[in-house]
This record gives sequence, structure tokens and C-alpha cells, in this order.
Amino acid sequence: MFEFSPESGLWGLFASAFISATLLPGSSEIVLIGLLAKYPELLWTAIAVATIGNTCGGITSYWLGRLFPNRAEGRALEWLKKYGLWSLLFSWVPLFGDALCVAAGWMRFNFWACMALFAIGKLFRYLLVAGGATWFFATLWPWVKAPFGW
Repeated sequence: MFEFSPESGLWGLFASAFISATLLPGSSEIVLIGLLAKYPELLWTAIAVATIGNTCGGITSYWLGRLFPNRAEGRALEWLKKYGLWSLLFSWVPLFGDALCVAAGWMRFNFWACMALFAIGKLFRYLLVAGGATWFFATLWPWVKAPFGW
């Protein structure tokens, strides 16, 4: 297993969460789970760092969307037109959520409302992932590793 300090793990989590919220591929959930496996005491700090990093990435996508002229069509745009600003709570959904962030900027939605909805949706996602990982490591992991002598 890789050796890393809690600080470098948190910086890596921030970077991964930021990249994962842009149009670049990434999987911050894996980094979060790895960090919590090694440093379970960082649960709330890791959730906060992942949420902030992912929200910053979503904001970056929002600002990129504002750079485009307001003349395009697409699935995310139709979703936003149909369900409005509240659909940004789903900005955490892989790939589709990234397009929602860009589309929100393109449609010139209010920046502060978008940032708040990005953060709420992304916080919910990381609470679920971290809660599931914590439960797994506390409940099932001892049973999984016992037969292998880990």
C-alpha cells in the first residue's frame, strides 16, 4: 500500500475532487475511500475537503460555460430548462453533472445560487460515499480480510 501523510492525502483528495468536477475524467470517490481506509479519523475533514474541491471544479465548469455564446442545445440544457435551478442539486452525477455545471453558466444562472446548489449536492454525495466506506471498514472489512491473514 502507498505511504502518505494525512496532509498530502487531503491535498490529493482536493485535487482529485476538483478534476472530477470538470470535464476531465477522475474518480474522487476512490481517493476518498483510500484516505479514509488509512486515516479514518479524518472523516469530517475529508468530506469537507472533497466537497470544497468538487464545488470549486463545478464553479470552474460554470465559468467555462459563461464563455460560450448563448446559442447551443443539448441534454443538460433541456434538463435545466425543464427543471430549473434546482436540478443543479444533481451536479454530483458523473458526466451529466459536469454538463449541468457548464449549462448553468451558459444559461447565465445566478452564480451564488449555483454555487450553493453545487455544494449541497456534492456534500450529499460525499456523505453517502464516506458513510458507506466507514460502515464497510468498521463492519465488513474484518470479515473480508480475516481469511487472507491481512
